[in-house]
Amino acid sequence: MLSVREARERILARFSPVEATECPLEQAVGRVLAETIRADSDLPAFDNSAVDGFALRAADTATIPVQLPVVGDIPAGSLADLTLQPGHAARIMTGAKLPAGADAVVMVEDTDFGQVSAGAPLPLHILIQKTVQPGANIRKQGSDIRIGAEILPAGRVLRPQDVGMLAMMGRARVPVYRKPKVAILSSGDELLPLDAVQQEGKIRDTNTYTLAALATQAGCEVLRLGIAADRREAIQALLDQAVQANADVIISSAGVSVGAFDFVKEVVESAGSLDFWKVNMRPGKPLAFGLYQNIPFFGLPGNPVSAFIGFLVFARPALWRLSGMSVTQPPAVRVTLSEAIENDGRESYLRAVVRHENGRLTAHLTGHQGSGNLFSLVQANALLIIPSGVKSCAPGTEVEAWLLET
Repeated sequence: MLSVREARERILARFSPVEATECPLEQAVGRVLAETIRADSDLPAFDNSAVDGFALRAADTATIPVQLPVVGDIPAGSLADLTLQPGHAARIMTGAKLPAGADAVVMVEDTDFGQVSAGAPLPLHILIQKTVQPGANIRKQGSDIRIGAEILPAGRVLRPQDVGMLAMMGRARVPVYRKPKVAILSSGDELLPLDAVQQEGKIRDTNTYTLAALATQAGCEVLRLGIAADRREAIQALLDQAVQANADVIISSAGVSVGAFDFVKEVVESAGSLDFWKVNMRPGKPLAFGLYQNIPFFGLPGNPVSAFIGFLVFARPALWRLSGMSVTQPPAVRVTLSEAIENDGRESYLRAVVRHENGRLTAHLTGHQGSGNLFSLVQANALLIIPSGVKSCAPGTEVEAWLLET
């Protein structure tokens, strides 16, 4: 059996980003940026006031209190077409361009001007009650970003604040990678569609929904192929449907183990190849990876937890790379076990709850770790990673963990 690391490296070597496209800015959140964005102007583009107050020369406040005549009004968005002479002030609003001759803004709270409601008339004079230094309450041109500076790197998943930054720069359309198309199927005569009447000996098709949700969360477009019966022709029909739909990746669950009716491996190899089909991990040892008609194929185990973890460990990194993302693994955190753990020596991904306790992250398991116990995964907020070869961990042992999305 391959190690987890070797299997993941072999998989990732097969993937490179899909082609780039463009999308409207309002649809860009969650998309992967296809090129580095650089500033085409300074931000702020001009010196402007950071507060509502009065623009003046800082030297005129050296002795306070001091009364100055108010010679102009500068609302935000207007052109500051006046030049402020020594000993004069101009009322200015937050964001408004600083007038020539001014080098500071005094806040309205530091004056005797008490009319702060909308529409307050311009005073003839203002009494300054606080000394200010040059540059006070001014957002200087280029103080946030200089022209040519890198703003957002290629491969970044765009967040709401990134979208706002692009809007500030006037980017109505954004270069992004297209969403990879992932075809998903489940196999097994025991599976029932959700709308079917429950039958003895049958179980609901869980993995289609879990894997589709994971692929969507990974930024992919999902093609649901449904359930394939345990027959070669049924499995091949769904795989061929994925090919006809131009899927970038095919993911199946079940049918890749050693059972008498596990035909998925055989069908894939009839029109492609399998690189490997066993990994030294728990849960999820029967994992297949290869090509079906030149489309990358993941054959995940049928047990719900095994399918979920197999996706996170192997399929998600590949989809992230396919999507153009600059990372392929989530960051790991160090946690302290609050209980003893026994293991069989395989690299293991155990469901746990991680909490902040006494200044550190502690972890305890969410019940038994059977690969069919999906509820324990629902309860978990982390996966503990127990290295290969480790068969027991005492309370207080530090291990790595992946925090699951909440």
